Amino acid sequence: MKKPAELIILSMLGVGALLAQGCATHSGSACGDEYAEELVDEPMIKHIPPPEFAGKPTSRSRLSPRAELSAINATGLPPGALSDVLFDFDQAVLRRDALPILEANAERLDHDGVRRLTLEGRGDEIGTAAYNLVLGERRAKSVKAYLQELGLGIQFKTTSYGKDRPLCVQHSEGCMQKNRSVHFVVKD
Repeated sequence: MKKPAELIILSMLGVGALLAQGCATHSGSACGDEYAEELVDEPMIKHIPPPEFAGKPTSRSRLSPRAELSAINATGLPPGALSDVLFDFDQAVLRRDALPILEANAERLDHDGVRRLTLEGRGDEIGTAAYNLVLGERRAKSVKAYLQELGLGIQFKTTSYGKDRPLCVQHSEGCMQKNRSVHFVVKD
């Protein structure tokens, strides 16, 4: 009866020895060699700091992304002529502080004799692109309805860029607030 017990013990020792030998020959296995130094002869990656472009002309023929966004989002009037209308997060209802802005914009548009205006609704970076497109359209239509209530007799076009064409590209609360807006673009 002692023979089967001895055979089992000896066979377990033999299997254990084979496993220990197998782990020692395979690098990267979890047999205690995980902190062993790997001898790979590769050159170190050299850090090259970005060049300073402040005020220096470059050979690029394209505008910077920020300048390109500014050109795309231009109102067609001098800077600061028309203010954007801001909205609360996930809302298309006009805020109280938006009403004086809309009245000033309507007065300016009427004074300048503008006949066509595009209202560009936007959303922030939170949420899906499809949801922000719909929200931007609702915001633009809300502004259009209020301007029509004020008696502004011009052609309106509403469009939405959702979160795809932001006015501000930084990832901060102030920037996201600026993107929750309706932007005025004069088409005359």
